[in-house]
Amino acid sequence: MYKHILLPTDGSELSATAVRAGVKFAKEVGARVTALHVTAPFHPTELTPAALTGHMQEHDARAKESAQQTLGAVMEVARAAGVPCATAHRVSNSPYETIIALAGEAGCDLIFMASHGRRGMAALLLGSETNKVLTHSKIPVLVTR
Repeated sequence: MYKHILLPTDGSELSATAVRAGVKFAKEVGARVTALHVTAPFHPTELTPAALTGHMQEHDARAKESAQQTLGAVMEVARAAGVPCATAHRVSNSPYETIIALAGEAGCDLIFMASHGRRGMAALLLGSETNKVLTHSKIPVLVTR
């Protein structure tokens, strides 16, 4: 059936629940997984060169740390289940496009993701990345709660 499953994760608790379910599903069908964490690019708030450099370096360090923690947690779940796991960190303003692009590049035959990630105003302003993946993906998407 499925051989390579993409597990997008934003590090939220709902996303972590979806990762656990995705790894369990992968084990049951004999698939491998690739975990993806997408972070936003740096957007300057000050225009002085010193401020730009400092803020950019701080942003990049935080994004890298977030990705390492989030993807490390997925690796631990997969390792415990005996499921082969690769990881990817991408920087993008459009997570859904990045999810779909990586699924194609990596040869994934299923995207397994949470029904939603961010909560509150961010979710209202950004819309549902899951809904956008469902709308635009040409490969199957399994959504879990």
